[in-house]
Amino acid sequence: MRKITILLILAVTGVLVMCTTNELAKQEETISIEALIEQGDYSLATEMIKKQLKNTELSAEERRSYLFEIERLDRVRKDFKATRDEVLSFIKEYCPQVTEADMSRWEASRALEFKMIDGKKLYFNRAARNLFRIDPEMIALWNELHPEDEITSGSGAKLNLDVHNTEIIETAISTRSTHVIPKRLRIKQSVEIDANTVPAGELVKCWIPYPRHIPGRQEDIVLLKSMPMKHVLAPEEVLQRTIFMEAPSIADEALKFTVEYEMTNHGVFHNINADSVHQLNPDPDLAKYLVEDAPHIVFSPKLRELSERIVGDEKNPYLQAQLLFAWVDNNTPWASAREYSSIQCIPEYAYENGHGDCGIQTLLFMTLCRMNGIPTRWQSGWELQPPDDSMHDWGMIYFEPYGWVPMDVTYGLRKSDDPRLKWFYLGGMDSYRIIFNDAYSQPFYPEKTHFRSETVDSQRGEIEWSGGNLYFDEWSWDFDWEVLE
Repeated sequence: MRKITILLILAVTGVLVMCTTNELAKQEETISIEALIEQGDYSLATEMIKKQLKNTELSAEERRSYLFEIERLDRVRKDFKATRDEVLSFIKEYCPQVTEADMSRWEASRALEFKMIDGKKLYFNRAARNLFRIDPEMIALWNELHPEDEITSGSGAKLNLDVHNTEIIETAISTRSTHVIPKRLRIKQSVEIDANTVPAGELVKCWIPYPRHIPGRQEDIVLLKSMPMKHVLAPEEVLQRTIFMEAPSIADEALKFTVEYEMTNHGVFHNINADSVHQLNPDPDLAKYLVEDAPHIVFSPKLRELSERIVGDEKNPYLQAQLLFAWVDNNTPWASAREYSSIQCIPEYAYENGHGDCGIQTLLFMTLCRMNGIPTRWQSGWELQPPDDSMHDWGMIYFEPYGWVPMDVTYGLRKSDDPRLKWFYLGGMDSYRIIFNDAYSQPFYPEKTHFRSETVDSQRGEIEWSGGNLYFDEWSWDFDWEVLE
């Protein structure tokens, strides 16, 4: 939303009143919508935005920006509903001796995420659990109480991928190939809208993510069926590809959309020699992967200072990337995150809060790399960790002369003395990824009319009807898969 200053005329009672010119001069206070939001006055900010929307001179872009800000504030409210008592109750299950000083310390360090909203202190819905993922002492306590758990990704699954990744490394080296160990997968993904969510007879539109053919990475994609049968499959060049379906809402009946397909995914390993990596030659095809891409890739002063502090005098692009990769891995622990659409600049959020989920970590790493002349781009979809799975974000990074190679800063540095395995996820990828997106915040085909529920990523699906978008709390989704022989 563009910055705009408005006059807020307040009576002593807080009610807007008609005033004479002199009275107006005494009572008026200049305040910005941004300031209202910053101090947590969401209701008042919403009212001020609605007043701005009455301005007939607003451009279509300005109007849409204001409308989304109202939507964004509503989404923040949905993510911050936990009360202090609820948060304390969860913490005391594992740390009965918690004190007020502890709470204050965790809030100050942002390990316990909260917001002041309309005069109330409200915590992020998963703040209590996140505390045991962010604060070092609480991480140690959790690990002591749950020795079988290993927090390595969004799924919370105990990963044992190092054996698989070692096989990828050895096979790639022995066969002199970069794409190896293929896995044939069958996927079934669906979304379901509860009965009477949409008025009977209204046409409901649905977009479900669908993979693109990516040579070497994911191939032989075969659509088995969709429900409804009639559908529109986005062209291969659409970087956030979907399958589109629509159906009328029927009174008292749930409405379900489903797609089934098979595909083959490969593991990847590039045996990168830092001495062979050199600075980029000018290349127009890489230019867009080196620059800012607002709102989420912005070279702010604080991130520039961080980048310079991490990289120091290092000039080799691969060694620079290693330094940045290790810093994000060691200093930005994984934690459950707010919906991305509610965050105005994701890398700034990651740095200021000191934590983030996979997409937040990835965008921070991408931004730092681009600041140092290293091309990066987004990639995301689902990670499979047989028998577990979860939505996941990672990326691609470019090293001359190796070209584009995968990276996953969330999986980070592996615990190994073998440097090839230790740095596997800075140039390699396991065989269990389903790639839906090769960029973030891309238009769908066909395009949505209303705001997307997820403005950055595309993993669960999107639903709308003539009355507007259906947000994630208004429908459910399923993602089923199996590895075929």
